[in-house]
Amino acid sequence: MEEASRCLGCKKPRCQEGCPIHTNIPEVIRLLKDGKLNEAGWMLFENNPLTTVCSLVCNHEKQCEGHCVRGIKESPVHFSIIENYISSTYANQMVKGPAVPNGRKAAVIGAGPAGLTIAIILARYGYKITIYDSRDKIGGVLRYGIPDFRLPDSVLDDLAYRHLELKGIQFRPNTYIGSAITIDDLFRDGYQSIFVGAGLWKPNKLNIRGESLGHVTYAINYLASPDAFHLGERILVIGTGNSAMDCARTAIRKGARFVSCVNLTDTLTASQYESSYARLEGVDFIMNKCTVEIREDGVILADSQVDGDGRIRPVAGTEKLYPCTGVIIAVSQGAESNLVTTTRGIDTTGRGLLTVDEDGRTSRDGVFAAGDAASGARTVVEAVANGKRVAEAMHAYMQSLPMPVLTDYPDVPVAETKGSDAFAEQIL
Repeated sequence: MEEASRCLGCKKPRCQEGCPIHTNIPEVIRLLKDGKLNEAGWMLFENNPLTTVCSLVCNHEKQCEGHCVRGIKESPVHFSIIENYISSTYANQMVKGPAVPNGRKAAVIGAGPAGLTIAIILARYGYKITIYDSRDKIGGVLRYGIPDFRLPDSVLDDLAYRHLELKGIQFRPNTYIGSAITIDDLFRDGYQSIFVGAGLWKPNKLNIRGESLGHVTYAINYLASPDAFHLGERILVIGTGNSAMDCARTAIRKGARFVSCVNLTDTLTASQYESSYARLEGVDFIMNKCTVEIREDGVILADSQVDGDGRIRPVAGTEKLYPCTGVIIAVSQGAESNLVTTTRGIDTTGRGLLTVDEDGRTSRDGVFAAGDAASGARTVVEAVANGKRVAEAMHAYMQSLPMPVLTDYPDVPVAETKGSDAFAEQIL
């Protein structure tokens, strides 16, 4: 409440302009100050189904808080604190069941932020939704790419209950679309529209000698299951993005005593917020270095320089061995192509991303995409913003189609079967 009282209620709220989903921050704060917490919570969730998640993992310093007028001369209003309190408190009031069915159904491939947003919004319209994911729980990168100390699994578990189970959204885990089941199968089974939000799970390689050694792993694999790796007490993280910070901070929590991050230039890729926490927890930074080779006893680094064509290359003769017991490569991820290669009529870019228009339509009728699968790695709130736009496009598309009619075996009688009591009597 003290933080909320600092809000000036600007007539032209810069904070709202800085938010990718344009959360009405001044109105939410006004409702809270007036004692209308439930109304504030309803406004947050209507605008952003993943508001509890975004309150914890958004890059607030570059978005809402970074645009706050108070931040020009002093500390900005920390809306992240306010949003987290309202959303996590109001979430307990969310017990409403499914919307009235409209007789249509849609499929969502991928239970990441974009897929969850679309599923929730379409369910509000009465669509029967099934979410397919190759993992055993919802969340995608939220669960398997962000450490628990930043985003507790309990937040995602509550989201699954409040937004999926209570709303009648079905979740089919451990199901990889593009293998046994294809997009063509989904259309065959009556789904009128399909969203593809499979995410980026294929690590980008350094393509250097030693990358296949046993004490080396990739960030996306390490964050998904850090307890599965035994990398020793001295770890070198190649990269300085937010994922690299997550890896470094996780490694410290798993027992590493010395953790360093290697950066090509003198500017960190991670946000100031994330890098400052890494420094506070003891992470060291090795700047202006190229990774030349990985060995059993460490990594060879060389000074970096920008050549005539703008590429960063190692300076010959400056190579040095930096001893370590484990290496984590954190240089982003790319798209896996199984889903695309098993589906007719979906165009992709040179990087394997799906080609879409501004509303998420792919080159195949009825198939939509957004999030990392279409635009590459983006923030969670950007995935939500894209998901909201695509959900409305999918709604408009399905409403333009005739109502589905079940024609095959419409009046098949129900077979009589013995129940468990009858079976128990036979045994006795």
